Amino acid sequence: MKIAFFGTKPYDKESFETANARYKFDIHYHKSHLNTENAILTHGTETVCIFVNDDANADAIEIMAKNGVKLLALRCAGFNNVDLKAARQYGITVVRVPAYSPYAVAEYATALMLTLNRKIHRAYWRTRDGNFSLHGLLGFDMYGKTAGIIGTGKIARKLINILKGFGMKILAYDPYPDLKYANQEHITYVSLDDLYRNSDIISLHCPLTDTSYHMIDDDAIDKMKDNVMLINTGRGQLIDTHALINGLKNKKIGAAGLDVYEEEAEYFYEDISDKIIDDDILARLLSFNNVIVTSHQGFFTAEALHNIAETTLQNIQNFSEGKLLENEVKYDK
Repeated sequence: MKIAFFGTKPYDKESFETANARYKFDIHYHKSHLNTENAILTHGTETVCIFVNDDANADAIEIMAKNGVKLLALRCAGFNNVDLKAARQYGITVVRVPAYSPYAVAEYATALMLTLNRKIHRAYWRTRDGNFSLHGLLGFDMYGKTAGIIGTGKIARKLINILKGFGMKILAYDPYPDLKYANQEHITYVSLDDLYRNSDIISLHCPLTDTSYHMIDDDAIDKMKDNVMLINTGRGQLIDTHALINGLKNKKIGAAGLDVYEEEAEYFYEDISDKIIDDDILARLLSFNNVIVTSHQGFFTAEALHNIAETTLQNIQNFSEGKLLENEVKYDK
């Protein structure tokens, strides 16, 4: 089977080539992200493999279908960059990798919390310049503080275990609360408003949907504790960035750790160090010393890359053999 692989990075090719030694698919790697303009590259291809910043919109899907594409294999968990309605209309099956390493993302969210709290990023640059002053680096004990976790899927549950190890109290929100899990782990499901009002640190671990889009807006931030820390390792559009900047400017938000950004597609995973960032909002975020922005790297561990490659290729194999697709994503509206 021929596979058109978009958004290729060196680590993608290395991990997939290693895994493909067993499957022996004919993989054609493209550095560019999938979009309407380059969807023609899928001609004569049955399967297309994409990542978070590829754009499988309706027009791109129509072109792929005309080119003979039958399967769209996402090598990630999220699928908000795919027009599922168009995929169903044109008979293209969509599969994903629902879990590659919940430990990786949970541990990364914790790293953002610790770095922001103890100002490790600022201390690092100071000491490199010979400045060993502690002024401005004051943090707080995480023990006894309250963490608000929005979404209680696999990643969130690993994070909850970590934070409980620090002695933190856990409040959780999920539109589909798992009360058995809550009783077992001694955590409390609350309303979003209660979570906002009572959490010292808020971490987002929910999918991007019509209802979760910009769930962190001016109104939500107004309800939060003063000096709250906000962590997002989920999807950038969960947060209204204009509202976030307002919250940082008026000191309502004490720190923010962002591994994702609303308009990340143009920048993340690319080296633009020799260019000027012309996104004024991103540039403003990067100007705050209490904000850390990273390039959607929470997943980026050796174990996760291995699992992504294995699951993606197994999804493709199952499709080619007509087997049940456990990781299929269907249009359900």
